[in-house]
Amino acid sequence: MVFEVDYACGMKKNICIFCGSRDGNNLDIIAKTAEIGRELSYAGFGIVFGGGRLGLMGAVAKAAIEANGSVVGIIPKGLTSREPIQQQLSELFVVDDIIERKRLMMEKSDAFLILPGGLGTLDELFEVWTGLQVGAHTKPIIIANWGNYYDQLLSFLKQANEHGFLNSDHLKSAAVINDIAEIVTTLEKLLGN
Repeated sequence: MVFEVDYACGMKKNICIFCGSRDGNNLDIIAKTAEIGRELSYAGFGIVFGGGRLGLMGAVAKAAIEANGSVVGIIPKGLTSREPIQQQLSELFVVDDIIERKRLMMEKSDAFLILPGGLGTLDELFEVWTGLQVGAHTKPIIIANWGNYYDQLLSFLKQANEHGFLNSDHLKSAAVINDIAEIVTTLEKLLGN
């Protein structure tokens, strides 16, 4: 399925944020996660995220809500007993499973911003990155490599390229941007928000 976005229609653009359902142990990353939620809301972007109240996921949603932003949560039924749902969302979708969650997150978003996270975040990153590679969508992907979190992953992908399993175009199709203001201005330029 190819997701098409009509940028001429003037609708608010939604940024899907993939990130951890845990805080991690880097206080700077936690602070930046809240800051990006606020700044995207101030810039007029809506946020689509995993629906949980805990971890980086909760930090980005709470900050965006406090900045009067539009925040859409999408959570699988099976996680609602383990991850409390963020309150005061603009919309909440409780779906059957992780596969439906990712499909709906992709469908409702105009770009993807990947913050630090665990296995789920990595799965989501590779899902949208592979989708871009094979032409399933043409939506921008930005990786926020705060605290050098993704250094080893990016190094591994360069190694995969050197071994002939990727090409440089695949690696360049996702932007690595650490500065919050630059993330916001890049999204504004790419999406015309």
